Amino acid sequence: MSLIDLLTGNTGNEVAQQAENKFGISKNQIIALLAVAAPLVISYLRNKSQDAKEAEALNNALDKDHDGSILNDSSQLEARQAEGGSILSHIFGGDKQNVENQLSQNTGISIDKIGPILAMLAPVIMGYIGKEKQQSNVGAGGLGDLLGGILGNASNQAQAEGSNPLNDILGSVLGGGQSQSSGNPLNDILGSVLGGGNQQKQQGGGGLGDILGGLFGK
Repeated sequence: MSLIDLLTGNTGNEVAQQAENKFGISKNQIIALLAVAAPLVISYLRNKSQDAKEAEALNNALDKDHDGSILNDSSQLEARQAEGGSILSHIFGGDKQNVENQLSQNTGISIDKIGPILAMLAPVIMGYIGKEKQQSNVGAGGLGDLLGGILGNASNQAQAEGSNPLNDILGSVLGGGQSQSSGNPLNDILGSVLGGGNQQKQQGGGGLGDILGGLFGK
């Protein structure tokens, strides 16, 4: 299953529906948030996986806790929300508040709800990565390539599927933020994450502004 399929398929819709019911946020806003947060999380993890110890820790976490079962069992979403908060704190570190502020501003989701919603989404994203890891049969040493491949494949698919309904959702929710848009908001987001991720790696973790700036055309 590609990242695009995750976002536009049954899993994405079930997650959005459950979050809408719990937080009173529209499904479109939740889907747009997931569409931005998923590649951002994957990009951060890809950068972390360049460190052997981080790669081993991620590999162990995926094997132990993220087998992909959550993708077919939405009842896990609320039960694993606290776990999701811990996941995000580890992934984003000191950038977590900045990430939440930027995502809140650009999706219209209030700052008091953005963290809890992201915490609900995080185990879904990790479950997706875990499932892809199992199917690809890679260990710690192959995680960087796996994560980069997920982003690259999603970017190619988004470019090929210009009429994908997800683009309409992103365009309506993110609005004028996609000022540099080529008419395909999701492809612009994925392209910016890929580029920003490289900058982040080169700058020793200082590329958050480049990533988020690219995401929202700022």
